[in-house]
Amino acid sequence: MQQQITQVKDYLLGLQDEICNGLAAIDGGEGFVEDAWKREEGGGGRTRVLSEGGVFEKAGVNFSHVSGARLPASASAARPELAGRSFQAMGVSLVVHPRNPYAPTSHANVRFFVAEKEDEEPVWWFGGGYDLTPYYGFDEDCVHWHHTAAQACEPFGAETYPKYKKWCDDYFYLKHRDEARGVGGLFFDDLNDWGFERSFDFMQAVGNSYLPAYLPIVERRKDMVYGERERSFQLYRRGRYVEFNLVYDRGTLFGLQSGGRTESILMSLPPLVRWEYAWTPEPGSDEARLTEYYLKHRDWV
Repeated sequence: MQQQITQVKDYLLGLQDEICNGLAAIDGGEGFVEDAWKREEGGGGRTRVLSEGGVFEKAGVNFSHVSGARLPASASAARPELAGRSFQAMGVSLVVHPRNPYAPTSHANVRFFVAEKEDEEPVWWFGGGYDLTPYYGFDEDCVHWHHTAAQACEPFGAETYPKYKKWCDDYFYLKHRDEARGVGGLFFDDLNDWGFERSFDFMQAVGNSYLPAYLPIVERRKDMVYGERERSFQLYRRGRYVEFNLVYDRGTLFGLQSGGRTESILMSLPPLVRWEYAWTPEPGSDEARLTEYYLKHRDWV
Protein backbone atom coordinates (compact mmCIF):
# COMPACT_ATOMS: atom_id res chain seq x y z
CA MET A 1 0.00 0.00 0.00
CA GLN A 2 2.91 2.37 0.66
CA GLN A 3 3.73 2.61 -3.03
CA GLN A 4 0.16 3.67 -3.84
CA ILE A 5 0.16 6.20 -0.99
CA THR A 6 3.33 7.75 -2.39
CA GLN A 7 1.81 7.86 -5.89
CA VAL A 8 -1.27 9.71 -4.67
CA LYS A 9 0.74 12.11 -2.51
CA ASP A 10 3.05 13.03 -5.38
CA TYR A 11 0.05 13.73 -7.61
CA LEU A 12 -1.68 15.87 -4.99
CA LEU A 13 1.40 17.99 -4.35
CA GLY A 14 1.73 18.59 -8.09
CA LEU A 15 -1.97 19.42 -8.38
CA GLN A 16 -1.66 22.03 -5.65
CA ASP A 17 1.23 23.61 -7.55
CA GLU A 18 -0.68 23.57 -10.84
CA ILE A 19 -3.84 25.11 -9.42
CA CYS A 20 -1.97 27.81 -7.51
CA ASN A 21 0.01 28.72 -10.62
CA GLY A 22 -3.16 28.91 -12.73
CA LEU A 23 -5.04 31.07 -10.24
CA ALA A 24 -2.05 33.35 -9.62
CA ALA A 25 -1.60 33.91 -13.36
CA ILE A 26 -5.15 35.15 -13.91
CA ASP A 27 -5.07 37.17 -10.67
CA GLY A 28 -1.99 39.15 -11.64
CA GLY A 29 -1.15 40.10 -8.05
CA GLU A 30 1.49 39.00 -5.61
CA GLY A 31 0.34 35.39 -5.60
CA PHE A 32 0.04 32.86 -2.80
CA VAL A 33 1.70 32.87 0.60
CA GLU A 34 2.63 29.36 1.80
CA ASP A 35 2.33 28.22 5.38
CA ALA A 36 3.74 24.75 6.12
CA TRP A 37 2.45 23.06 9.28
CA LYS A 38 2.83 19.86 11.26
CA ARG A 39 0.25 17.96 13.27
CA GLU A 40 1.20 16.59 16.66
CA GLU A 41 -0.50 13.22 16.23
CA GLY A 42 0.96 12.70 12.79
CA GLY A 43 1.35 14.38 9.44
CA GLY A 44 0.91 17.96 8.34
CA GLY A 45 0.47 19.99 5.22
CA ARG A 46 1.05 23.17 3.33
CA THR A 47 -1.58 25.87 3.17
CA ARG A 48 -1.43 28.48 0.44
CA VAL A 49 -3.56 31.61 0.60
CA LEU A 50 -3.93 34.50 -1.81
CA SER A 51 -5.44 37.61 -0.20
CA GLU A 52 -6.62 40.91 -1.68
CA GLY A 53 -5.44 40.04 -5.17
CA GLY A 54 -6.26 41.72 -8.43
CA VAL A 55 -9.12 39.31 -9.20
CA PHE A 56 -9.52 37.16 -6.11
CA GLU A 57 -10.47 38.66 -2.79
CA LYS A 58 -9.37 35.39 -1.21
CA ALA A 59 -8.24 32.03 -2.55
CA GLY A 60 -7.01 29.15 -0.45
CA VAL A 61 -5.45 25.92 -1.76
CA ASN A 62 -4.57 23.45 0.95
CA PHE A 63 -2.65 20.16 0.83
CA SER A 64 -2.74 17.95 3.89
CA HIS A 65 -1.55 14.46 4.78
CA VAL A 66 -2.53 13.42 8.28
CA SER A 67 -2.54 10.15 10.21
CA GLY A 68 -3.93 8.94 13.49
CA ALA A 69 -4.74 6.00 15.71
CA ARG A 70 -8.53 6.17 15.22
CA LEU A 71 -10.69 7.30 12.31
CA PRO A 72 -12.76 10.37 13.28
CA ALA A 73 -16.52 9.85 13.45
CA SER A 74 -17.13 11.93 10.30
CA ALA A 75 -14.97 9.54 8.25
CA SER A 76 -16.54 6.33 9.55
CA ALA A 77 -20.18 7.45 9.73
CA ALA A 78 -20.99 5.82 6.39
CA ARG A 79 -18.76 2.81 7.16
CA PRO A 80 -19.19 1.98 10.85
CA GLU A 81 -17.26 -1.27 10.44
CA LEU A 82 -14.09 0.85 10.09
CA ALA A 83 -14.52 2.69 13.38
CA GLY A 84 -11.45 2.37 15.59
CA ARG A 85 -9.00 1.72 12.77
CA SER A 86 -5.86 3.78 12.35
CA PHE A 87 -5.89 5.99 9.29
CA GLN A 88 -4.06 8.12 6.79
CA ALA A 89 -5.89 10.87 4.92
CA MET A 90 -4.51 13.15 2.25
CA GLY A 91 -6.02 15.61 -0.14
CA VAL A 92 -6.10 18.97 -1.85
CA SER A 93 -8.97 21.25 -0.93
CA LEU A 94 -9.57 24.73 -2.27
CA VAL A 95 -12.06 27.58 -2.25
CA VAL A 96 -11.84 30.69 -4.43
CA HIS A 97 -13.76 33.89 -3.67
CA PRO A 98 -13.48 36.44 -6.51
CA ARG A 99 -13.95 40.13 -5.77
CA ASN A 100 -16.34 40.81 -8.66
CA PRO A 101 -19.90 39.73 -7.76
CA TYR A 102 -20.44 38.51 -11.33
CA ALA A 103 -17.64 35.97 -10.94
CA PRO A 104 -18.74 32.87 -9.00
CA THR A 105 -17.13 31.32 -5.96
CA SER A 106 -15.81 27.82 -6.61
CA HIS A 107 -14.75 24.88 -4.47
CA ALA A 108 -12.83 21.72 -5.31
CA ASN A 109 -11.48 18.80 -3.33
CA VAL A 110 -9.82 15.47 -4.09
CA ARG A 111 -8.82 13.11 -1.31
CA PHE A 112 -7.58 9.61 -0.46
CA PHE A 113 -8.16 7.64 2.75
CA VAL A 114 -6.53 4.48 4.06
CA ALA A 115 -7.91 2.72 7.15
CA GLU A 116 -5.71 0.02 8.67
CA LYS A 117 -6.05 -2.70 11.27
CA GLU A 118 -3.44 -5.19 12.39
CA ASP A 119 -3.56 -8.53 10.54
CA GLU A 120 -6.13 -7.22 8.04
CA GLU A 121 -5.85 -5.77 4.56
CA PRO A 122 -5.95 -1.96 4.44
CA VAL A 123 -9.24 -0.44 3.34
CA TRP A 124 -8.85 2.55 1.02
CA TRP A 125 -11.10 4.90 -0.90
CA PHE A 126 -11.09 8.08 -2.97
CA GLY A 127 -13.43 11.04 -2.85
CA GLY A 128 -13.80 14.58 -4.09
CA GLY A 129 -15.45 16.79 -6.67
CA TYR A 130 -16.10 20.44 -7.36
CA ASP A 131 -19.02 22.84 -7.33
CA LEU A 132 -19.84 26.38 -8.46
CA THR A 133 -21.59 29.08 -6.41
CA PRO A 134 -22.65 32.08 -8.51
CA TYR A 135 -24.20 35.26 -7.15
CA TYR A 136 -25.44 36.36 -10.56
CA GLY A 137 -26.10 33.46 -12.88
CA PHE A 138 -25.20 33.06 -16.56
CA ASP A 139 -26.37 30.07 -18.57
CA GLU A 140 -23.15 29.87 -20.58
CA ASP A 141 -21.10 29.61 -17.38
CA CYS A 142 -23.26 26.80 -16.00
CA VAL A 143 -23.16 24.93 -19.30
CA HIS A 144 -19.37 25.25 -19.57
CA TRP A 145 -18.84 24.13 -15.96
CA HIS A 146 -21.02 21.04 -16.31
CA HIS A 147 -19.84 20.21 -19.82
CA THR A 148 -16.23 20.16 -18.57
CA ALA A 149 -17.27 17.93 -15.65
CA ALA A 150 -19.12 15.58 -18.01
CA GLN A 151 -16.07 15.35 -20.29
CA ALA A 152 -13.87 14.42 -17.33
CA CYS A 153 -16.29 11.63 -16.43
CA GLU A 154 -16.86 10.34 -19.97
CA PRO A 155 -14.02 7.74 -20.07
CA PHE A 156 -15.42 6.15 -16.90
CA GLY A 157 -18.86 5.26 -18.24
CA ALA A 158 -22.02 7.01 -19.39
CA GLU A 159 -23.59 6.72 -15.94
CA THR A 160 -20.69 8.38 -14.09
CA TYR A 161 -21.46 12.06 -14.68
CA PRO A 162 -25.23 11.81 -13.98
CA LYS A 163 -24.55 9.81 -10.82
CA TYR A 164 -21.98 12.19 -9.36
CA LYS A 165 -23.82 15.28 -10.59
CA LYS A 166 -26.91 14.17 -8.64
CA TRP A 167 -24.79 13.36 -5.59
CA CYS A 168 -23.38 16.89 -5.76
CA ASP A 169 -26.87 18.41 -6.04
CA ASP A 170 -28.02 16.39 -3.03
CA TYR A 171 -24.92 17.04 -0.93
CA PHE A 172 -24.47 20.79 -1.40
CA TYR A 173 -27.96 21.59 -0.16
CA LEU A 174 -28.86 23.77 2.81
CA LYS A 175 -31.66 21.78 4.40
CA HIS A 176 -32.53 24.53 6.87
CA ARG A 177 -33.03 26.94 3.94
CA ASP A 178 -34.51 24.37 1.54
CA GLU A 179 -32.07 25.79 -0.98
CA ALA A 180 -29.15 24.64 -3.11
CA ARG A 181 -25.77 26.18 -2.31
CA GLY A 182 -24.97 26.71 -5.97
CA VAL A 183 -25.36 25.17 -9.42
CA GLY A 184 -23.59 21.94 -8.55
CA GLY A 185 -20.91 19.99 -10.33
CA LEU A 186 -19.49 16.65 -9.15
CA PHE A 187 -19.30 14.90 -5.81
CA PHE A 188 -18.09 11.35 -5.14
CA ASP A 189 -16.94 9.44 -2.09
CA ASP A 190 -16.07 5.91 -0.91
CA LEU A 191 -14.79 5.08 -4.40
CA ASN A 192 -12.86 1.79 -4.48
CA ASP A 193 -14.98 -0.68 -6.44
CA TRP A 194 -13.13 0.13 -9.68
CA GLY A 195 -9.83 -1.01 -8.19
CA PHE A 196 -6.95 1.27 -7.27
CA GLU A 197 -5.63 2.25 -10.70
CA ARG A 198 -8.97 3.17 -12.27
CA SER A 199 -10.22 4.88 -9.11
CA PHE A 200 -6.98 6.90 -8.93
CA ASP A 201 -7.33 7.75 -12.63
CA PHE A 202 -10.80 9.12 -11.97
CA MET A 203 -9.66 11.24 -9.06
CA GLN A 204 -6.94 12.68 -11.30
CA ALA A 205 -9.45 13.36 -14.09
CA VAL A 206 -11.57 15.36 -11.66
CA GLY A 207 -8.60 17.24 -10.21
CA ASN A 208 -7.11 18.01 -13.61
CA SER A 209 -10.39 19.35 -15.01
CA TYR A 210 -10.94 21.99 -12.31
CA LEU A 211 -8.91 24.80 -13.90
CA PRO A 212 -10.35 24.22 -17.41
CA ALA A 213 -13.82 24.33 -15.84
CA TYR A 214 -13.29 27.48 -13.76
CA LEU A 215 -10.75 29.81 -15.33
CA PRO A 216 -12.73 30.59 -18.53
CA ILE A 217 -15.68 31.67 -16.37
CA VAL A 218 -13.50 33.97 -14.28
CA GLU A 219 -11.96 35.41 -17.44
CA ARG A 220 -15.42 36.31 -18.77
CA ARG A 221 -16.66 37.92 -15.52
CA LYS A 222 -13.70 39.46 -13.71
CA ASP A 223 -13.88 42.87 -15.43
CA MET A 224 -17.66 43.34 -15.53
CA VAL A 225 -18.83 46.64 -14.08
CA TYR A 226 -20.68 46.39 -10.77
CA GLY A 227 -21.90 48.71 -8.03
CA GLU A 228 -22.85 48.73 -4.37
CA ARG A 229 -26.07 46.79 -5.00
CA GLU A 230 -24.23 43.85 -6.55
CA ARG A 231 -21.50 43.93 -3.90
CA SER A 232 -24.05 43.97 -1.08
CA PHE A 233 -25.89 41.01 -2.60
CA GLN A 234 -22.63 39.08 -3.01
CA LEU A 235 -21.79 39.54 0.67
CA TYR A 236 -25.30 38.51 1.68
CA ARG A 237 -25.17 35.34 -0.42
CA ARG A 238 -21.72 34.48 0.93
CA GLY A 239 -23.52 33.95 4.21
CA ARG A 240 -25.11 30.84 2.74
CA TYR A 241 -21.64 29.52 1.93
CA VAL A 242 -20.54 30.00 5.53
CA GLU A 243 -23.69 28.31 6.84
CA PHE A 244 -23.08 25.21 4.75
CA ASN A 245 -19.40 24.90 5.61
CA LEU A 246 -19.96 25.23 9.35
CA VAL A 247 -23.12 23.13 9.61
CA TYR A 248 -22.91 20.36 7.00
CA ASP A 249 -19.53 20.09 5.32
CA ARG A 250 -17.91 16.71 6.00
CA GLY A 251 -14.42 17.97 5.21
CA THR A 252 -14.72 20.71 7.81
CA LEU A 253 -16.01 18.23 10.38
CA PHE A 254 -13.26 15.72 9.58
CA GLY A 255 -10.57 18.37 9.91
CA LEU A 256 -11.83 19.58 13.27
CA GLN A 257 -12.49 16.08 14.63
CA SER A 258 -9.06 14.84 13.56
CA GLY A 259 -7.24 17.67 15.31
CA GLY A 260 -6.26 19.39 12.09
CA ARG A 261 -4.97 22.92 11.87
CA THR A 262 -7.94 25.21 12.43
CA GLU A 263 -6.61 28.10 10.32
CA SER A 264 -6.18 25.75 7.35
CA ILE A 265 -9.58 24.12 7.83
CA LEU A 266 -11.40 27.46 7.96
CA MET A 267 -9.47 29.04 5.09
CA SER A 268 -12.55 28.29 2.96
CA LEU A 269 -14.52 31.08 4.60
CA PRO A 270 -14.82 34.40 2.74
CA PRO A 271 -13.05 37.47 4.14
CA LEU A 272 -16.24 39.57 4.18
CA VAL A 273 -19.85 38.44 4.60
CA ARG A 274 -23.15 39.86 5.84
CA TRP A 275 -26.45 38.58 7.14
CA GLU A 276 -29.67 40.57 7.01
CA TYR A 277 -32.84 39.59 8.83
CA ALA A 278 -35.64 38.23 6.59
CA TRP A 279 -34.27 39.93 3.45
CA THR A 280 -36.00 39.14 0.15
CA PRO A 281 -34.98 40.25 -3.33
CA GLU A 282 -37.09 42.53 -5.48
CA PRO A 283 -39.49 40.45 -7.62
CA GLY A 284 -38.26 40.03 -11.18
CA SER A 285 -34.72 41.19 -10.33
CA ASP A 286 -31.45 39.45 -11.18
CA GLU A 287 -31.09 38.77 -7.46
CA ALA A 288 -34.45 36.98 -7.40
CA ARG A 289 -33.53 35.02 -10.54
CA LEU A 290 -30.61 33.42 -8.71
CA THR A 291 -32.85 31.43 -6.38
CA GLU A 292 -35.84 31.13 -8.71
CA TYR A 293 -33.90 29.79 -11.69
CA TYR A 294 -30.22 29.04 -11.09
CA LEU A 295 -30.45 27.36 -7.69
CA LYS A 296 -32.91 24.79 -8.95
CA HIS A 297 -31.58 21.36 -9.80
CA ARG A 298 -31.45 21.19 -13.58
CA ASP A 299 -29.60 19.46 -16.39
CA TRP A 300 -27.01 21.83 -17.86
CA VAL A 301 -25.49 19.40 -20.36
